[in-house]
Amino acid sequence: MALASARCRSLLCLMLYFVLYLIVTWSAITMLTWSLFPGAPIVVAFVAICSAAPIFIFITRRSWTFYPVALFRLLVIRPVLYVQLLLPLVTTAGIIGAVVGVPFGSTLYIARLVAGNIFLICALLLFLGIFGSRLLVVRNVEAFVENLPVEFDGTTLAQLSDLHIGPQTSKRFLKRVAETVRALKPDIIAVTGDLIDDRPEDVNDYAESLGDMHAPLGVYVVPGNHEVYAGWNAVRNGLRTRNLGNILVNDSSLLRIGAATIAIVGTGDPAGGMRGAGANVAPDLDQAFAKVPANTITIALAHNPGLWVAIQQRGVALTLSGHTHWGQFSIPAVNWSFASPWLKHSMGAYHEGKSLLYISPGTGFWGVPFRLGAWPEITLFTLRQSTETSIVAGKPFRARTLLNKQAAL
Repeated sequence: MALASARCRSLLCLMLYFVLYLIVTWSAITMLTWSLFPGAPIVVAFVAICSAAPIFIFITRRSWTFYPVALFRLLVIRPVLYVQLLLPLVTTAGIIGAVVGVPFGSTLYIARLVAGNIFLICALLLFLGIFGSRLLVVRNVEAFVENLPVEFDGTTLAQLSDLHIGPQTSKRFLKRVAETVRALKPDIIAVTGDLIDDRPEDVNDYAESLGDMHAPLGVYVVPGNHEVYAGWNAVRNGLRTRNLGNILVNDSSLLRIGAATIAIVGTGDPAGGMRGAGANVAPDLDQAFAKVPANTITIALAHNPGLWVAIQQRGVALTLSGHTHWGQFSIPAVNWSFASPWLKHSMGAYHEGKSLLYISPGTGFWGVPFRLGAWPEITLFTLRQSTETSIVAGKPFRARTLLNKQAAL
């Protein structure tokens, strides 16, 4: 009872802070647009209500009480997200412009000028990000592993991550993903979490687009935080019913070529620990590695790269993660992304001791279709036997180039 009361108070506080934020930001927008065009205050009020109402409904109910089909996601959820992305940026720009304009006696003019330019720049970036979200690339990564059995030298693994598939996802894009995976002909396929967006029904769209993926040594799937949010038990049942790969949750599988063996280990996701014991998907590394024979070369699949510190202490050769999306905006030349300020391990390849980590930028997108620099990626790993552990990530190339070459043969 006390816990429920505390949650209600927290929700009420969240709502009050959100209302205060909306009052401040939309008041600033109203002042910026006042008399700018006929009926400006009415238009602003209409946009404010339409962009805020769905958020209040979602917060109070903690989910949609209906399945949000493609049109709802495209015409309601996505515009709301665009508005909420632009609102604080334009408002802040307007306030700064007003302060700068005070000494010149042109407060409103400069405020409008600064806010307008920020709006145009952000709108252009969002527009470019739409095209970037469909610029599917392939990146070749060589993982040099000490004591890798010679039988596995040259073995390839294709990683997909953070697809966030739902009815709003472009079917043409997903078809290109499936065609590219087939063209790469990997020995192993790993899907490192966030297969779907936010509902267990989204598994249907995943199955329709990528359900026929196969590889000689198997397809392996681990959950991400969005599978937890969607309801892991329902998602897991949907994946199993449709036979969509080997689902590894704190579990392992042994891969054999001749007399040689390596292990694939899949972890749970940290979000599982915050969603109640019923989620059955919180990380348990003791359980995950329980069936792995000693001294076996191991590849770990962990959606959240925050688990790598604990994983590498178990002598894991290669860990594949996603989750960060590289912030969906990155500058690879300087190894920086929107995720970099918040995370020690945020993008690309890492090498510590005899353990390797690769964090995929993801193959899909979350929220609005936006990617710049952090292009949607299918990563093709090649395992190499070596006397020293290292990892070499190549430059990405467009998947369309590969498909065109294949079509020309």
